[in-house]
Amino acid sequence: MVAGIDERHSRTCRSRDGGACNCTPTFQAHVWDAKAGKRMRKTFPTRSAAKSWRQDTIVGLRHGHVSSDRGPRLTDAIDAWLDGLRAGHITNRSGDPYKPGAIRGYERNLRLRVTPVLGDRRLSEITTQDVQKLVDGLIAKELEPATIDSALTPLKALYRRALARGEVRVNPTVGIEKPAVRSKAKVVVLPKDAEAMITALDDGERALWATAIYAGLRRGELIGLRRQDIDLATGVLRVSRGWDMLDGEIAPKSRQGRRDVPIAAVLRDYLDELLLDADDSHVFGRPAWVARAGRRSRERWEARGLPVLTMHECRHVYASHAIAAGVNAKTLSTYMGHANIAITFDLYGHLMPGDEAQAVSLLDAYFARHAGGTLEPTVAPTVARPEKLAA
Repeated sequence: MVAGIDERHSRTCRSRDGGACNCTPTFQAHVWDAKAGKRMRKTFPTRSAAKSWRQDTIVGLRHGHVSSDRGPRLTDAIDAWLDGLRAGHITNRSGDPYKPGAIRGYERNLRLRVTPVLGDRRLSEITTQDVQKLVDGLIAKELEPATIDSALTPLKALYRRALARGEVRVNPTVGIEKPAVRSKAKVVVLPKDAEAMITALDDGERALWATAIYAGLRRGELIGLRRQDIDLATGVLRVSRGWDMLDGEIAPKSRQGRRDVPIAAVLRDYLDELLLDADDSHVFGRPAWVARAGRRSRERWEARGLPVLTMHECRHVYASHAIAAGVNAKTLSTYMGHANIAITFDLYGHLMPGDEAQAVSLLDAYFARHAGGTLEPTVAPTVARPEKLAA
C-alpha cells in the first residue's frame, strides 16, 4: 500500500473476510495540513489519480496555494467586512474611511441581491461562473443596469481585499459580463435661468440654493456649513465637514473634500444678508429642513415654468459654468472636492474646450514654429460658452 493512500472496498466485498476481492475498490488519498491542524482527504477511482492528487496537494501546501481551511461562508465574510468598514479599519482605494451612507448602501445591496443567492457558499469556493449566474439572475428580473452594478460593487471590493490578503486564490468578480451603465445627461441651465430660479424662492431659501449653484457644494456639505466657515473678508467658503442624516456630522467625502471654495460676486449678497441673522449652528437651518428643500423648490419652479434641479444637479451646473468661464480642470477639481482630477475629466471632459481637429492644428502650429516655419493653427482655441452648455 502506498503511504497516504488507502484502498477502500464495499461492505459486501469478500476481501473483508480474507477472500478475493469481488468489488470495484476506490482509493482515498490523505495529506496532513500542519498549518490548519486538519487532514485533507479525497477519494478517486484509481490509485494513480489518488497519488497524483496527493503529490500536487503536498506541493500546494508547501507553497501556500492549498489549505484544508475552507474559510468563512460569504455571509460571515460580509459581516466581518462591514464591521471593518464601520470601524474605519478598512478604507477605500484613496485610503479614506467609507462614509456612513456608502456603508448602508453596500449592506442593503448585499443583503437584498447577493446573500440570498451566494450567502451559504464559502468565500474561497465561489467561482466566476457563480457570480455570473447571480448577475444573469438580476438581468432576468429586468433590474436597471445601475442597480445591478450597485449590487456587484461591494462584492468586488470585498474580494479585492480578500485576494490581497491571501484569503482567496482568485477574484471571481473579475471578467463578469453585465449591462453597461449609461450616464444620464447632466442638467445644465444658463446663468440667467439660474438667477430666475433663485429669485422665485422664498427669502429663507435663496441663500441655500445660491450656494448650491454658485459654489457647487454637496448637500451634506451645505447642511454642515456653519457661520465661521463663511469668510466674506477673504472671499472663501471653508468646507471642513459633511452631514449624514443618520450619523450627523461627518468628515468630508475625501481628503480633497476639505477645501476652500471662492465666493463669487453673485453669491456674496445672498450670504451677506444670510449672516445678519445666522447663529453658530447650521447656517442654512435645521438638517431635516434643508434635506426637504428640493421638494419645496420643485413646486415653486414648476408653477413658474422654470427648470427643476436637485441639489446634486446644482454641482453640475456650477461645474459647467466654471468651464464656460475658462476655469482649468485642475482648479475645478479642487473647487469641486473631487478625490482626483480623473473624476473631473470623466464627468465634465466633454464640456471642456477643444477637440481632435483643433488639437491637430495646434500641434502643427507648434512644430512648425519650432522647426522655423510660419504655419499657424487653422482652428483657434475656443472656450465652451453657456449657450452651448444648455444644448
